[in-house]
Order: sequence, then structure tokens, then C-alpha cells
Amino acid sequence: MITHQKTNLMELDRKAMEAFFQGIGSKAFHGRNVLKWIHKHGVTDFDTMTDLSKRLRSQLKEVAEIRVPEIILDQPARDGTHKWLLELECNNRVEAVYIPDGERSTLCVSTQIGCSLDCSFCSTAQQGFNRNLTVAEIIGQVWVAVRESDRPLTNVVLMGMGEPLANFDAVISAMRIMQDDLTYMLSKYRVTLSTSGIVPAIYRLRELSDVSLAVSLHAPNNTLRDQLVPINRKYPLEQLIPACREFIRGDRRRKITWEYVMLDGVNDSIQHARQLIRLLEGTPSKLNLIPFNPFPGTRYRRSPPERIEAFRQRLMKSGIISMTRKTRGDDIDAACGQLVGRVKDRSRRELRRVPVVSVTRGSA
Repeated sequence: MITHQKTNLMELDRKAMEAFFQGIGSKAFHGRNVLKWIHKHGVTDFDTMTDLSKRLRSQLKEVAEIRVPEIILDQPARDGTHKWLLELECNNRVEAVYIPDGERSTLCVSTQIGCSLDCSFCSTAQQGFNRNLTVAEIIGQVWVAVRESDRPLTNVVLMGMGEPLANFDAVISAMRIMQDDLTYMLSKYRVTLSTSGIVPAIYRLRELSDVSLAVSLHAPNNTLRDQLVPINRKYPLEQLIPACREFIRGDRRRKITWEYVMLDGVNDSIQHARQLIRLLEGTPSKLNLIPFNPFPGTRYRRSPPERIEAFRQRLMKSGIISMTRKTRGDDIDAACGQLVGRVKDRSRRELRRVPVVSVTRGSA
């Protein structure tokens, strides 16, 4: 007997949802209605969708489902940061971190289970890599946050576990859902994708999606960046910087956000600041200096506050907008660079169990 797996409608952006409904003999506008029910109203029960006929609702129960990630840990921090540990298929877990700050409330979203890029200062790299998240698993984190938080979500940053541009198609679809007027209505300035620098995908992203771009830079020269961010060996700074300039070309409001983790005695000298100024000359930029958040087994230490401030002041003097990111959620291991979840590492063929903590290259 042949069985057909039901389609999880969380997987579908507006265009795909319209095509699905047309494919089952219905109308495209029914797809738009269901998209709104799921994401704007948080409805997962077809019977609640009262503007659909009973016949269509019955048909949907046979061929479709609305499946969202399951919360298995809900953990608040003293500073208001909130972390959800989400159970996925195959005994894997990822984390989403919600960060309220004044009128702004930001969700840090994961895009992969683990990460294969092996950045030496990030705890995610210590887990290995299992697989890409699906559209449903990415947008499901936003769905959960909107339902679980007590204030409107204003920003989404794809800065959690994994490299978003290594999961390109699913990430593009998920961001389309985030920005749709029928769903979360987030503008291009309120959805930020963070990448370690997969240059061809940056050019492709510019053609297909209108979002903000953050780049995990962390070093002002190739020699040092090769050590900290190994993808630099394939796509060095001579390729990365022009790709970033092209990404924001034609939009005077746009700047590239550069993420720069401050590592004691590694990349935090005034000489490094001077190199960084020369590197970014001519590129509209905003620089986030991130105090390193340690994790078990790391060889790095956080730069002293006075050295971070001296570094920032040198950048500001040159005209580069620079700020030191506040460490948020460190008492629940939800700070930048600490997310880890649980990953069955297919790249190393072993199950790594780690504490219920978090995995980010950068938080909001």
C-alpha cells in the first residue's frame, strides 16, 4: 500500500502556498488565507480556519499538516533575554534567543544543526555538523517567539547556529515569509542575515532577497582571518569586501554591519584597528565589537574592557560607526558565541551531548 506524506504548510511561502492550493483543485486566494491564519493568527487547527469551506478543511486534513518545533526548555535570563531549546527530528536540538531592549525586541534564529565552517572561537564549531534546517524549522522559531513573548517582535537576525548562506534556498523562503504583509511584516531593515563570507552566495542573495547584511569579520588581514574564520582561505578579503560593497550599492541608507569578536592578545591591538580602518575605507560600515563569551575548552580570553574601548575610539576617530555590544543572557549561556543545543554530528559520526546552552556567531 502506497502512503503519501502530508505536506507541512509551515514549509511554504506565499507563492508556494498558492501553488499548493491550486494543485489540490482549490484557489490561490485560499493559500493566502491559510498563510495568514498560520503566521498572523498562530492557528494550527484547520477547523479554526472559518473562512474555508468544510469540504476544503476536510481535504486539508488528508493532505496537509501544520507542524511547528516543540519547545522542550523555556529559560529566561535576569536581563530579560529568553532562550527556547527546540526539539527537531532525529534527536537534534537547536536554540532560538529572544532579546528585548527598550522598544526593540529581536529574535536570534538558527539555520543549521551545528556548523561546518569551524570558526575557532565559536562553540558551535565544536559540535560538528548534522544538516540544514528546513523552512518550517527556521520560520518555526519565529512562530514560537511571537506566540511565547509578551511584546511584538520587531527584528529577526539570522545569527544562531550555522551559516545561513550554506542553507541558501530554505533561508530565502523563510525570510520571504518573515517579510510578507500577510505574516510578520518585517521590513528589509529589520531582517538581518549574518554570514562568515560565502562570496558567490552574497551576490546571489542581492538578486533574490532584500534584507540587511552582517558579516562575521573578526580580523583585519587574511593571515589572521585564515586562522579565526577558515572560509577566508577560500574567499579571502580581496573577494569579500567587493561583494559586500556590491550588496549595498544603490541604497544610501544601507551599511554593512561587521561583527568583530574581541579576543585578548589576538585581534585587539591599535595596530589591528589601523588595519581595519584601511580595509573598510570606502565601504559604508557599522562595526559591532563583541566581547568574547567563553565556553568550555576554549583557548581564547575576552579582551579587557579598556582595550575594547581604546579600539572602538580609534575606529570612531576614523569615521567608522562602532559600538560595543552588550553581553546579554550570559547567565543562561544564551550570549553571543555560546549556543550549542545538541547535534548528532554526521561529519564525525558520533553523538555529542552538550549542556543545554546556545550557538551563535552573533546575537542582535
